[in-house]
Amino acid sequence: MASSKDFVDFVYDQVEPASDDITYRKMFGDYMLFCNQKPVLLICDDIVYVKQLPETAILFKQHNITPEVDIPFKGARPHYILDIENSDLSIEMVQLLAKILPIPQKKKHKNAK
Repeated sequence: MASSKDFVDFVYDQVEPASDDITYRKMFGDYMLFCNQKPVLLICDDIVYVKQLPETAILFKQHNITPEVDIPFKGARPHYILDIENSDLSIEMVQLLAKILPIPQKKKHKNAK
């Protein structure tokens, strides 16, 4: 089951105050939300996922939250589940990930010269 456009719009509205550069794009049959061109939130089946990183674990702990862990899609690594209705945490998470994650590099095609 793919995420609904209404849910993706809700996620966008929740984290939009985090930056002037929040976008999302349909990917993998679901959605990726970007902040400053960096993929920060994965939205699958109307659930918001964040990477399991030491920094994200610390942020959850600072908010006294023990996040659930799940696999967003077959073959993916486990991710934390973000309660997107927790606006303060969601905004801080987006800002943190935008700060620490790299901008993805464009992949070169095998036939490119």
